[in-house]
Amino acid sequence: MTSAAHEFPVSLPAQPEIQHIPCNIDAEQALLGAILFDNAAYERLTDRLQARHFFEPFHQRLFAAMEDFIRKGQLAEPIVMQERFRRDPAFEQLGGLRYLADLVNRAPPAANAPDYARLIYDLALRRDLIRIGGDIALEAQTDVEKPAKDQIEAAEQQLYALAESGAASAGFQTFADALTGAVEMAGEAFKRDGGLAGISTGLVDLDQKLGGLHPSDLLILAGRPSMGKTALATNIAFSVARNYQWEPQPDGTKKTVAGGVVAFFSLEMSAEQLAMRLLADASGVSGDRLRKGEIDAAEFGRVRDAALEIQEAPLFIDATGGLSISKLTARARRLKRQSGLDLIIVDYLQLVTASEGKKGEGRVQEVSEITMGLKALAKELSVPVIALSQLSRQVESRDDKRPQLSDLRESGSIEQDADAVMFVYREAYYKGRSPPREGTPEHLTWQEEMDEIRHVAELIIGKQRHGPIGTVKLSFNEDLTKFGNLARDNRFDPR
Repeated sequence: MTSAAHEFPVSLPAQPEIQHIPCNIDAEQALLGAILFDNAAYERLTDRLQARHFFEPFHQRLFAAMEDFIRKGQLAEPIVMQERFRRDPAFEQLGGLRYLADLVNRAPPAANAPDYARLIYDLALRRDLIRIGGDIALEAQTDVEKPAKDQIEAAEQQLYALAESGAASAGFQTFADALTGAVEMAGEAFKRDGGLAGISTGLVDLDQKLGGLHPSDLLILAGRPSMGKTALATNIAFSVARNYQWEPQPDGTKKTVAGGVVAFFSLEMSAEQLAMRLLADASGVSGDRLRKGEIDAAEFGRVRDAALEIQEAPLFIDATGGLSISKLTARARRLKRQSGLDLIIVDYLQLVTASEGKKGEGRVQEVSEITMGLKALAKELSVPVIALSQLSRQVESRDDKRPQLSDLRESGSIEQDADAVMFVYREAYYKGRSPPREGTPEHLTWQEEMDEIRHVAELIIGKQRHGPIGTVKLSFNEDLTKFGNLARDNRFDPR
């Protein structure tokens, strides 16, 4: 017997009608009048308010013009604005100079300007929410080919962008705005010790080569097993989180001034294993002995003190295995909204899975989607992303086992999407596996060579979009699985 559900078409519930578009022209006029009357009122406004948040198109152009004049140190007042908009039809329709004069005459006190700005901004967000909600509902009803999970991912991305920047999508940006951002970045670099434009890794020579870790960059850290990829990534994560400092902003948000909040996606190791490595790093007690319990009372005291010291570090670990790129992206966005975020580390690339719609298309296509997704995430959240990657076995067949770009698995998309590709290489690992027979002259020579290279590692920068390539030498402590700055020129930093 056929059920009634199959005999009649299902009707969708009627959508509620929007009675009016959220806007307040009076508030826009009041804010514009306050700024025209006293340009100092502009300095009271939050940076979040932009010209696009005004509802009236002429008000958008007027605010942008006043903003331009004030930032250049020029006076923005009715006569000057009249010259600027003399050929603007909307300006003439509104009344020309008389309209600007009325704005000034009815202007509220400058102290009220921030209240009007908040109202205008809030209404603009509401208009965007209505538009996004309509787009989501329409796509869910009409686009039957696109999986629901992909639609949710797209909706979440739009909502995140709206919450962060006040715009559902960035769209075009003027060169002047881009130039302002570049100058601000250079200014921050000038103020920081060492002249870094990005976040310090805690490794002096690496910082010098990269200029720190830059927002929006995707960095690939690759190497063969046992080279120390996870150890180096963990060291960097811990250094960034431990040095985190922030200062409050007028709008109540936090601005990172040193270090940063770190998200560590550990797809291979558990959170406890990763924490054990960090504890060994901070306490100076061998991780192997920690796991076996082979420590004395003094060492346990150091471990306890180190745990108390580092437990407040803003380092968040997600040890979910087989995480998809869409879920990884969603979790990173959520952390950015809740706690802030300055650095993402993914350990490792080949363990991330493609989204549902891309599975089964071949591993090369899947990795391409993952690297493109990580690069897009870096740009969207404006944070550096370090993704660890395995190398192919062809490295082992060469006499010189230093890695090359061609050694990357599924190297095409990884090399293309990455802003920097770095390889971890420890010569001691390979030389230590084939010692000559003891008591021979060759064994003595081998021992001397091992003593020289045992605690030295190389970080080979095979690609860097914004700077030079080359090799950075680091110290390596195998007991603590810890990389540090190599002693040279009478300088040694044990971190």
